[in-house]
Amino acid sequence: MTMAFLPEPLLNDARYQCAVDLFNRQQWYAAHDAFEELWHDAQGSLRPLLQGIIQISVAEYHLECGNLRGSTLLMAEGLNHLDSADPDDVDFNINNLKNAVARRLSALQSGTSIDDQPLPCLR
Repeated sequence: MTMAFLPEPLLNDARYQCAVDLFNRQQWYAAHDAFEELWHDAQGSLRPLLQGIIQISVAEYHLECGNLRGSTLLMAEGLNHLDSADPDDVDFNINNLKNAVARRLSALQSGTSIDDQPLPCLR
């Protein structure tokens, strides 16, 4: 079933609420799957937003698995997608998410500890 999401329908979609919950509980791989399902149905400005969140989820999963290169690449791509997203499409502060991801990306790129950087969350 293909649906053209507008912000309100997305925010009221139980799949979205589940995906956000998985992301906020740092269940990165499951969050990736949940957001990907939404991404397949999305159109317009929601696509880059959801793609960015998917890439950040996978970046964090790679980080947990010790794949620093994969994490760095996907975190940068995810951040780029968030830059083109419409902040009105979500019920969280996208700038807070972008700042957290940018700080983590900077630590990865400089080879410094990422442990002191806050985890991304959708609140």
